[in-house]
Amino acid sequence: MKVYHGAILTVDSEDSVKSYLVEDAGKIVYVGDSLPEQYKGAETVELGSKALTPAFVDSHQHFASFATFNAGLNVMEAESNEQILDWANDFAKRTKSKTLIAFGASPYSVKEGTLVSREQLDSVDSERPFFFVKYDGHACIVNSALLKKVESKVKNLRGYHPDTGEMNQEAFFAVSDYITNSIPIPELFTNMYGAVNYEAQNGIGMVHSVSGVGFTGDLDINMEKWFGRGLESGFQMRIFSQTMNVKEVKRRGFPRIGGCFKCALDGCFGSMDAAMNEPYVDQGDYAGVLYYTDEQVTEFCKEANRAGLQIEMHAIGDRAFDQATRCLKAALDDYPRTDHRHGIIHDCLPTEEGIKICSDYDIYMPMQTAFIGWRQEPDEYLEKIMGPERAARLNPMRKLWDAGILISAGSDGPCTDPNPIDWMDHAVNNPSAPEQALTPKEALRMCTYNGYKTTFDEKERGSLETGKIADMVILSDNPYTMDSTKLGELKVEETILGGKTFEPYTGKMASTLLKGMKSKAMI
Repeated sequence: MKVYHGAILTVDSEDSVKSYLVEDAGKIVYVGDSLPEQYKGAETVELGSKALTPAFVDSHQHFASFATFNAGLNVMEAESNEQILDWANDFAKRTKSKTLIAFGASPYSVKEGTLVSREQLDSVDSERPFFFVKYDGHACIVNSALLKKVESKVKNLRGYHPDTGEMNQEAFFAVSDYITNSIPIPELFTNMYGAVNYEAQNGIGMVHSVSGVGFTGDLDINMEKWFGRGLESGFQMRIFSQTMNVKEVKRRGFPRIGGCFKCALDGCFGSMDAAMNEPYVDQGDYAGVLYYTDEQVTEFCKEANRAGLQIEMHAIGDRAFDQATRCLKAALDDYPRTDHRHGIIHDCLPTEEGIKICSDYDIYMPMQTAFIGWRQEPDEYLEKIMGPERAARLNPMRKLWDAGILISAGSDGPCTDPNPIDWMDHAVNNPSAPEQALTPKEALRMCTYNGYKTTFDEKERGSLETGKIADMVILSDNPYTMDSTKLGELKVEETILGGKTFEPYTGKMASTLLKGMKSKAMI
């Protein structure tokens, strides 16, 4: 038993702040303003100027991909391609991996204003395949060694550019499939342990992972399921099967379907293939790429909705957002469900019509506030490709919140870092549109309770209330009372899962797999 005394930010229905919380055997047994007599002899943690909050949840992440890239080379902070190549050379010298993997290249955050090229990657390593993924996770650059291995798979696909080595759209998905399928299973599991440790240190207690890319028979879905069930640290995973094959998802026994890749309705702004209602600036009639027809998406939504599955789909541009809302509405009109918890991921450029549908039909929005003021995709670039008027309508958090839509937060990892402090900071201190800012209380709810609610976990987690599991975080300051302009300076002092301080996971693959295969825990 342990007593916590200080600022207890409960994130209950009233956003109550209490003075005492008592944890016993992994559960919260009391929350209140005074400490009952029976708890006065328990060990007490004095919070002082710190605050206790629910553990965070990353409500949209590509977990296996994040784990892989987290163990590789991250170049997001590079200021030039010259610096990227220096880092790549150092990385190539110290890693023994048969395939070099790097992430985070952006032509918009380096002084050259271009991506590194196939020829430049060849200068780093001409023997080993080099898979260099763009910051948005929708394109990559390959070196000649990798191009040779995948050429027959991608040469007839949309997005194939062998001269520069850039692969986007269908060609990128094919290269990504090849790479993920080539990673040795023990190496992947080691990377996954590292990813859990990293995220828990950032205060995250649950990840919603979208899976099903690259592995034969979608083996990564089963691996994530067994891995998540086998963890003994209290860290939770909920998996969305990234497919439109409803029968296969039902066969596997998953309650959720969707994500990106096969469930992406469009591309992204970085590759200018997000589907727009109006053309991009100076691109003639070109308005991006809508991957499916309304008929195809509606058929999928109706089938999945009738099967009782929770649906999520990727939509970046306003045309894709409109398609997602139309098709989910059609599915719910066809077979009404009062607690479906369907969601649209990203929602970067929502429309008035689509917002009304989401509000009327309780469609959720797992969003990425880290995209606001994003160094890899700066406002100047967004205004250049879509004009200042459209760019000003991006990520309207205040408008969506006031419309009564449930917004949760996520990283889209590996596209951005799984760092909930950043998510809160960007939501409250919106550098692109201050009028669309959320309050600190709303931002904390977005990063905690709302995320748990999207996967039906709010009865056990997401707020600090009696009877719930003691998944909590100690923050270095109180986000409700501190200077809100300094939210980004908050630190996660301690992550507590199931009442226990999280310890870095050092488990073994065999024991984790065995336990996970036997477990029937929710995943």
